[in-house]
Amino acid sequence: MWLKPEEVLLKNALKLWLMERSNDYFVLQRRRGYGEEGGGGLTGANREEITKHWDWLEENIMKTLSVFDSNEDITNFVQGKIRGLIAEEGKHSFAKEDDPEKFREALLKFEKCFGLPEQEKLVTYYSCSYWKGRVPCQGWLYLSTNFLSFYSFLLGSEIKLVISWDAVSKLEKASNVILTESIHVCSQGENHYFSMFLHINQTYLLMEQLANYAIKRLFDKETFDNDPILDDPLQITKRGLENRAHSEQFIAFYRLPKEETLEEVHECFLWVPFSHFNTYGKMCISENYICFASQDGNLCSVIIPLREVLAIDKTNDSSKSVVISIKGKTAFRFTEVNDLEQLVTKLRLRCGAASTRYHDISTEVAISSDSSGPSDNLEEQSMTCQKECSKTVNTEALMRVFHPQNLETLNSKMLKEKMKEQSWNILFAECGRGVSMFRTKKTRDLVVRGIPETLRGELWMLFSGAVNDMATNPGYYAEVVEQSLGTSNLATEEIERDLRRSLPEHPAFQSDTGISALRRVLTAYAYRNPKIGYCQAMNILTSVLLLYAKEEEAFWLLVAVCERMLPDYFNRRIIGALVDQAVFEELIRDHLPQLTEHMADMTFFSSVSLSWFLTLFISVLPIESAVNVVDCFFYDGIKAILQLGLAILDYNLDKLLTCKDDAEAVTALNRFFDNVTNKDSPLPSSVQQGSNMSDEKSSHIRVDITDLIRESNEKYGNIRYEDIYSMRCRNRLYVIQTLEETTKQNVLRVVSQDVKLSLHELDELYVIFKKELFLSCYWCLNCPVLKYHDPSLPYLEQYQIDCQQFRVLYHFLSPWAHSANRDSLALWTFRLLDENSDCLINFKEFSSVIDIMYNGSFTEKLKLLFKLHIPPAYTDVKSQDPSKGDELSKEELLHFSQLHVSRPANEKEAESVKNSPEKGKGKVDIQTYLNQWQEELFKKEENIKNLPRMNQSQFIQFSKTLYNLFHGDPEEESLYQAIAVVTSLLLKMEEVGRKLHSPMSSAKGFSGTVCASRGPSEGTTENHLREKDPSSPKQEPQWSFAFEQILASLLNEPALVKFFEKPVDVKPRLENAKTSQLRSRTKI
Repeated sequence: MWLKPEEVLLKNALKLWLMERSNDYFVLQRRRGYGEEGGGGLTGANREEITKHWDWLEENIMKTLSVFDSNEDITNFVQGKIRGLIAEEGKHSFAKEDDPEKFREALLKFEKCFGLPEQEKLVTYYSCSYWKGRVPCQGWLYLSTNFLSFYSFLLGSEIKLVISWDAVSKLEKASNVILTESIHVCSQGENHYFSMFLHINQTYLLMEQLANYAIKRLFDKETFDNDPILDDPLQITKRGLENRAHSEQFIAFYRLPKEETLEEVHECFLWVPFSHFNTYGKMCISENYICFASQDGNLCSVIIPLREVLAIDKTNDSSKSVVISIKGKTAFRFTEVNDLEQLVTKLRLRCGAASTRYHDISTEVAISSDSSGPSDNLEEQSMTCQKECSKTVNTEALMRVFHPQNLETLNSKMLKEKMKEQSWNILFAECGRGVSMFRTKKTRDLVVRGIPETLRGELWMLFSGAVNDMATNPGYYAEVVEQSLGTSNLATEEIERDLRRSLPEHPAFQSDTGISALRRVLTAYAYRNPKIGYCQAMNILTSVLLLYAKEEEAFWLLVAVCERMLPDYFNRRIIGALVDQAVFEELIRDHLPQLTEHMADMTFFSSVSLSWFLTLFISVLPIESAVNVVDCFFYDGIKAILQLGLAILDYNLDKLLTCKDDAEAVTALNRFFDNVTNKDSPLPSSVQQGSNMSDEKSSHIRVDITDLIRESNEKYGNIRYEDIYSMRCRNRLYVIQTLEETTKQNVLRVVSQDVKLSLHELDELYVIFKKELFLSCYWCLNCPVLKYHDPSLPYLEQYQIDCQQFRVLYHFLSPWAHSANRDSLALWTFRLLDENSDCLINFKEFSSVIDIMYNGSFTEKLKLLFKLHIPPAYTDVKSQDPSKGDELSKEELLHFSQLHVSRPANEKEAESVKNSPEKGKGKVDIQTYLNQWQEELFKKEENIKNLPRMNQSQFIQFSKTLYNLFHGDPEEESLYQAIAVVTSLLLKMEEVGRKLHSPMSSAKGFSGTVCASRGPSEGTTENHLREKDPSSPKQEPQWSFAFEQILASLLNEPALVKFFEKPVDVKPRLENAKTSQLRSRTKI
């Protein structure tokens, strides 16, 4: 391996090297501590390669160097030559042409050192220290698509570490007395610490993204299926990961559609007309949006959809200004923009609003912010959509239908409501109205006070970003409603069940108008996103959305919540909610440490807060108070919910610290929620839940929701979006690994009842089984095995392996793997276990056969071997390549595993549908699951008399297998002799039977006896064939053996009984499998 020559700058560095060979121009040295046979030097990894390179230098370079006059010329020539060699050597590697030279060198070192398959893509590498105890070991950390690898070699001590990302359960930045700042990686219970990074934050971000990518790809199928960017692991690059992280934060901050990607960022100033000053910040540009946020994110932010842009112009002065004019007579001026000409050209092309001629705009351009309401274009699209579906879809918010405001009877609450409206109108006059309005601290203050009833729907749409979805998809909702009408599946059945449970106390949902609207929105969303379908809590949230937004708007609000603002909340495992609960616990530890010390078990907070996150406090607060929380959620996202949760615990801190158990704490919190009111709510008292409390309840201190939200902002408003994003990523690893551990424990509990393997052995076997599955997916694009993994399935069915993976595990674990025909045995074993013929087996089936091989009795082991040599397990195996002997290629193995000798396909399909717990309409039939479980539970021992007979060719193969199994055993000779005796005895018995069975024989009684021993069906069949085929008397009848005959014969040979009953320890095999699984796929 050629490396770029570099000058040695370390003082006394040459003392670390010993002279091997030298000439006039080159010196070959060996590093101290490597030994005579070790590698070293600058040009190779082993002595043979080093010597080869040295000889090449002497033969090809030495003569040329003599023509140069100066040492500098010689150095430059040699360096150039070696660069050429490096380029030639790296042609077939994953290093791209535009990769820097050092990365190419690092890639070659990575490949040589760890020997991973060529498809393993190195993303980046860092110099760092790995802490082994209290001793730091300086070396190189390599981050690739599937592994975190570390290598160090100092003074004769080598450290090589390879950790797969899917095994990482904890990844965090840590610091203590010894390590000022380090990265802590926890994998399979082992802790690893890396420190002394030049850019630790950048390194940590990349590690976090790679770990989350692996977790999503292997464990979280629902999320990964919705993420086409991650389909090809070979395309992952450092720059790509960094861009992706920035795009995700950009989309989350500005609430943009998830298809957007951040393309450019420019630091500049934005003119704020109502404040009369320029604010400094960043202009972020994506495919369809221009966004700006001042450096203090709370000060000022703007979102400009390119669909709203009318013109993009630049000024003719030195201020580097660009003016963006949009519909509604509004313009935005950005100054001190770098690359102005290029930016203006790009934006004009992108939005199609390029001016036909160059406009000279003076520096005193008037920037107006006319509050003419939302864009006319959006209004027209909405009107068109409403006309199309006016017959079925409500075009008014339910609150306006059931609680119209009566201006003649204005009370104090209505007056306050009108004052709120007036405050917002003043804000609109200053900041603009609609999607491109300025969002400032004043906007947040008004949101905290509560949005007026009449503006709630409009502002929810605006702040959530749902307005953009609806504007870019005109008519979509009407189409989905029409397509989803009349559909019947599990989701629609659950929706129907929950319709009357959604805000049942509100008049809107006591009438068909509200119920029908709720049904249409939920059914349309389930149709749009079948992966989520319908999840409990969606009905409660949607019913509140319908109160304040038009039906189509409520649909798009639901889309924004489920797909962007609360990612992965509403799927089968509610992973998103569990992640945010873990984030909440982390925030409690940081902000309320005294509560953490009092509550020994943090799971209390998880159990009590789940409904807070899933329903945005709607299920625990009175409706008139909950809508204020929803206001803040749409403006601030999950940050608002986390802040409010902390404020509630802080408010009840003294009570919680006196609680003796969880039940008492839950009661205290429920009592608090009952006393949260909204004194400014204009809702009628018949609808308000807080006002219907009895006098006894009202004796407790009332808390106004506005005060509570304001307090949460004041105390915990310093929690940043970036911190929440980072905590979500960090805790996602922990949550998913915890779910995986739960799955494992459930599988082991079920399987341990049927096998003799210990729990520890089963645990190790499960880890090996699952690892083999994942190793097959690491370097395979669109791996079919991943499609089989479905977390919603019963625990045992979540992970299944195919025949190729089973063969690998069979070679590692089976005590019979030394047999010459081990591939055939693996194939037949797989076919035996694959009872439903889907070419997959689960862990229970896999562990059952391993258990028999190690812990089965003589009869059980023999029965297993017998069944492997009769259908449906047995099939005639012939390799296409005679030179390979009994070894089968992957293609041959998969082909033979799919050959079925059982029922026709249509018959099997019909039965599988009949027995499937998920038959018909996608509905899970729980009763069928229970019946299957009961059958397995009470399944009696298989009667050996029911086993089919073994024919001539099968018995010959059975005998060969026994000979192969005995090969290499210390008692090999006596075993061969014993099996010869048994085989001879069985053949003699069959010969006698065949003579007695011959038609020439007059001994009918004996013939009848033999026929009976052979089974009536076979005798009848032979007679039938004889009658049908005149040539049959000339043929010798096929002989066969029953299992009892073989068993009885083998029991007479003590050597054979001793061989099969000899105890075999599974632990060495398990240890060997763990260390060999990855190595078997490497190039070393």
